[in-house]
Amino acid sequence: MVRHLRLAGLAVGLLLITSGLGAEVRVMSYNIRYGTALDGQNHWQRRKEFLVETIRQFNPDLLGTQETLVFQRDYLAEKLPEYAVIGVGRDDGKDRGEMMAIYWRKERFQLLDSGHFWLSQTPEVPGSKSWDAAFPRMVTWAKLQDLKDPEKPPILWMNTHFDHRGERAREESARILRQKIEEMGQGCSLVVTGDFNAAEGSPPYRILFSNVNGKDSLLVDTYRVVNPERGPNEGTFSGFSADRTSGPRIDWIGCSKDWIVVAAGIDRTARDGRTPSDHFAVFAVLRR
Repeated sequence: MVRHLRLAGLAVGLLLITSGLGAEVRVMSYNIRYGTALDGQNHWQRRKEFLVETIRQFNPDLLGTQETLVFQRDYLAEKLPEYAVIGVGRDDGKDRGEMMAIYWRKERFQLLDSGHFWLSQTPEVPGSKSWDAAFPRMVTWAKLQDLKDPEKPPILWMNTHFDHRGERAREESARILRQKIEEMGQGCSLVVTGDFNAAEGSPPYRILFSNVNGKDSLLVDTYRVVNPERGPNEGTFSGFSADRTSGPRIDWIGCSKDWIVVAAGIDRTARDGRTPSDHFAVFAVLRR
């Protein structure tokens, strides 16, 4: 409760200096842990309602998920009927394998375009993988018109999950993602969500957020905009333990520089010492 009060206070304070701007867009990125994992007391069937409650507590306009299996995609769609959803399996581009399922408010956004590409040397081939990746990895994207700010540029939103083993695969994935953002993001405001399996300052992080070969990135790290000083408790992998906060921050939300980052943080929601997933959700509140 304290976290939410502080967030509300920050948002009210910044509202005074951003009152001439458009409506807020609330963004959440959440690795929900694949639902067939043998997690004992933390099995999907025992935590799925808690996870939905956690999403509803933040009340996102855009929700990017990772590790989402088809029955999890459909469960969230059933429990969050005010959202539209797109998600396909990374193994075949249909229903097989984990998804980067994305959800957006139906009444808020008009879908202009959407699609998927794989983080491989053949991005258009479903199920493809390259380099030292352990699994196929992919991006699901949508181009949305914000009906609350119809005069503003459309939003290009990309949601992803980088490989957990392959160091080179993560670097190459970041290069592909950056290239696609630059190619597809012309005339758009940008939002990028995901589990990047890499720490701040790592090569993938620098590729996405830093100057590369004399060219500035189009993205900023929303968390670091709001929290400019690095702290000891910024970990986003919980392993289902509420006290596990000291690891690396591997879940990120990026945005283009035309956004004002009103708030950003890590959702530490827990119950009886356990979290709704083995990752903490991350969030950002943006305004143009």
